[in-house]
Amino acid sequence: MKNIFLLLLVNLTGTLFLYGQENTPDDHQRKAITSVIDQYAEAREKSDTVLLKSILTIDVDQLVSTGEWRIGIAASVQGMLKSAANSPGTRTLRIENIRMFNPTTAIVDCRYEIQNADGTTRKMWSTFLLVAEKKIWKISAIRNMMPAIP
Repeated sequence: MKNIFLLLLVNLTGTLFLYGQENTPDDHQRKAITSVIDQYAEAREKSDTVLLKSILTIDVDQLVSTGEWRIGIAASVQGMLKSAANSPGTRTLRIENIRMFNPTTAIVDCRYEIQNADGTTRKMWSTFLLVAEKKIWKISAIRNMMPAIP
């Protein structure tokens, strides 16, 4: 009888640990993560290197739709400024989904649109990997892609 009880207890505990992980952000996490994405869009729009450096991790990397891979904060910031200068326009990021891997790591999928000066709109997707460093959310990786189907 003790063995059956112990076996049931172990199974129940194991099941709770396997399925007890919450993968949606709470309100505080959602607001903080949304704020970082908004700050990123603002920094890109204004070419604000100080703001960019404050919301990116030192080892950030970015894979852009052209296939260029920017590794490290210096290459990422330089590439972002160059990209903004080469293709001016209003950038809009609209969060579609936030998924938590754990309390300090999130993946954020966004629709990314650039309203070009000639009136056309470039429609893409961006995925951000955010990490909380000392309770401050920062961008650790960015993946921009052109959708096969708009």
